[in-house]
Amino acid sequence: MQGKMKAALKVEAAPGAKFALVDIPRIGSRDVLVQVKAASICGTDMHIYEWDAWAQSRMTVPRIFGHEFAGEIVEVGNEVTSLVPGDFVAAETHITCGQCYQCRTGQANVCRNVQILGVDRDGAFAEYIAIPENVAWKTGKEIDHTVASIQEPFGNAVHATFAGDITNKTVAVFGCGPIGLWAVGLCRVSGSSTIFAIEPNHKRLEIATAMGANHVLNPREVDPVQQILAITDGLGVDVVLEMSGNAQAMRQGFKALRNGGRVSLLGIPSRVIELDLANDIIFKGATIFGISGRLIFDTWYRTRRILEAGQLDLKQVITHTLPFDQLHEAMEIMKTGDCGKIVMTM
Repeated sequence: MQGKMKAALKVEAAPGAKFALVDIPRIGSRDVLVQVKAASICGTDMHIYEWDAWAQSRMTVPRIFGHEFAGEIVEVGNEVTSLVPGDFVAAETHITCGQCYQCRTGQANVCRNVQILGVDRDGAFAEYIAIPENVAWKTGKEIDHTVASIQEPFGNAVHATFAGDITNKTVAVFGCGPIGLWAVGLCRVSGSSTIFAIEPNHKRLEIATAMGANHVLNPREVDPVQQILAITDGLGVDVVLEMSGNAQAMRQGFKALRNGGRVSLLGIPSRVIELDLANDIIFKGATIFGISGRLIFDTWYRTRRILEAGQLDLKQVITHTLPFDQLHEAMEIMKTGDCGKIVMTM
């Protein structure tokens, strides 16, 4: 397909983004061209938009950013065999090499040569996106476009939450952005005994309560470590899900963890942080999982089953649906924290 499309780009190494008319991407023999119907905004996009230390070290410009999306295939390469025009898809955003040690030993989610949509190659904040056939995830057309677009970040919550057992466990979720909020819901439907949600924004604490948190703690008002230890009779929680990337939250999470407990680290700090390794990790015998994306494609199948079973209403976390033209407004809302997930429709 030839022609121009509207896209949101990082055109310079500075905060912000610009809209521009650019060429519709051309596809290779094993690629598909997707007309984007909905694209959601995540914390990584905010890192890029604000051009913080992480973005500066990770990206080159110009680049179309954004990576969470769903849309309809309008063109396929001549070697594509599993998809046809008209199919509705989302995408695994980690494009792996298939040849490195990790890819060959079942660890493709930490591929050494990974390319990430919207970071290493052009992304989804555009009318069209070209992706390899092998990362397209066929999705039922009956699924709401906004929900279809958030399967990728919801998969992050699935992977982080189920990296270990949570049934009948006490769990503390630090950071109740959308992924943290979904994690709260996953803990609830999976039988966690007590769920703590730690978040400084009152709006998000309200959503956390609706998603099933037993205790919501605002760290600007109370000491979450003291509160958790008091409620657990000094033991601490079995599981910490760290979703914020905030240095203080990470330190509090390890302090609130019981000896022998498990931590899933998903939040991305913008800078190097300091932890008390001796007392909070080594002597505690803590098990730590670094959560990078999703297990490819194990997490996607698990996510599909959760959606099909209707166990969790993902739309509870979507607080704003805005047209693509209002990207800047969406980013300003994100900065306030007074939101759950923001989805842009094309």
